[in-house]
Amino acid sequence: MTRIISGFAGSRELKVSKTGTRPTSDRVREAIFSALESKDLITQAQVLDLYAGSGALALEALSRGASQVVMVEKNHQAGALLKANAELIRSSGKLPSSACSVHLASVMSFLSTFTGQSFDIVFIDPPYELSNEEITEVLRHLIPLLASDADVVLERSTRSGVPEIPEGLSLEKSKAYGETTIHWLYQT
Repeated sequence: MTRIISGFAGSRELKVSKTGTRPTSDRVREAIFSALESKDLITQAQVLDLYAGSGALALEALSRGASQVVMVEKNHQAGALLKANAELIRSSGKLPSSACSVHLASVMSFLSTFTGQSFDIVFIDPPYELSNEEITEVLRHLIPLLASDADVVLERSTRSGVPEIPEGLSLEKSKAYGETTIHWLYQT
């Protein structure tokens, strides 16, 4: 069961596609959000969630005070559930429809065409089988969409190692949680 951990939508259960997604565990999400809250980064943040799956990361941010979340998912079955989850959380907090949006597209397509907004927090939780080279390319295309002092939270398999970090981003730290490693990046 995947659920929102805290905030106005705390304990709300999210729908998860039976195939094509791997939701971030409650333990890892709690670690991510504890770190973000300790730096006071969530309140009023503009959040981008790439490879969104169920939307658990972005919707957790919305529940905890982010002002807007944009979620990108190319799997159409997951996308339908993602839209339902977004509406559930948005309506729970009586937020405007502009508070969350879902883009059914590949991440590279989205990054190549999206304009007009910058993001304070970006979650990247791709399928573990995606290569580090592909992740580096995603990071390169992401840089123009980052606000100054943006934080990027990259979730990878512990076995994947650290992808090459492109110029414009720096690795702050990496922390393993069993099979999952979180890489914290920031804009330089």
